[in-house]
Amino acid sequence: MNEKGHCNDMMGTLSDYIDGGLTPELCRALEDHLKDCKDCRVVVNTMKKTIELYQVESAKESIPPMVKERLYARMNLEDFRK
Repeated sequence: MNEKGHCNDMMGTLSDYIDGGLTPELCRALEDHLKDCKDCRVVVNTMKKTIELYQVESAKESIPPMVKERLYARMNLEDFRK
């Protein structure tokens, strides 16, 4: 298989790799690939950083209680209202 095809195969496992959901064998195979493939390392590092930034920003923001109440009322989500 050419390098590009191998990279495409590896890309399909990235989410599971980052989430810790790969089998040990697949994890080792991906990490071996990452040692030799700068392009794939960039993709993995970018994906990890994107997730990290999203989590940090999400933790900072919260919806004020009055806004939640209006939103739930508007969407007819009575079960979620106080």
